[in-house]
Amino acid sequence: MPPERQPILEGERVLLRPSTPADWDALFAVASDPLVWEVHPAHDRWQEPVFRAYFDAGIASGGALTIIDKAADKVIGSSRFDNWDEAADEIEIGWTYLARDYWGGSYNREIKRLMLDHIHRFVRTAVFTVGVGNIRSRKAMEKIGGVARPGTVERLMAGEMKPHVIYEISRA
Repeated sequence: MPPERQPILEGERVLLRPSTPADWDALFAVASDPLVWEVHPAHDRWQEPVFRAYFDAGIASGGALTIIDKAADKVIGSSRFDNWDEAADEIEIGWTYLARDYWGGSYNREIKRLMLDHIHRFVRTAVFTVGVGNIRSRKAMEKIGGVARPGTVERLMAGEMKPHVIYEISRA
């Protein structure tokens, strides 16, 4: 059975819902901060044409989720389920970004826990592709129990092939 990639997920602090084209303004407002992308391999995503391509790809993927801070009732970022590999019984969680006010606390853990609890009903393993130099995201992966696979993979980011580490979290 194909995994449900655009659920509505609700936690104590956040609501994740399917992204729509109407989310453009709110998501670009978050993404237009260059510091959000400072250590990300796609360091130019804060620019409108680059973010437009990223946003459109997320909508087209059928797996993009908009993240809302329930208390403030405002959009704070986005994440995505994509690259389902039925044979490997895994799917990728990624393309996540959050407004800087939400870094370093419990928001990312809650978002990933909601996404993992949901997707593990459908697949055994969730994988996360993180730029080798993206120390902030690598530390966040380790905090939520991600285990790095050996080696690296190359992905096209900001017009160049860049090395990434694959983390995985398997269903218990």
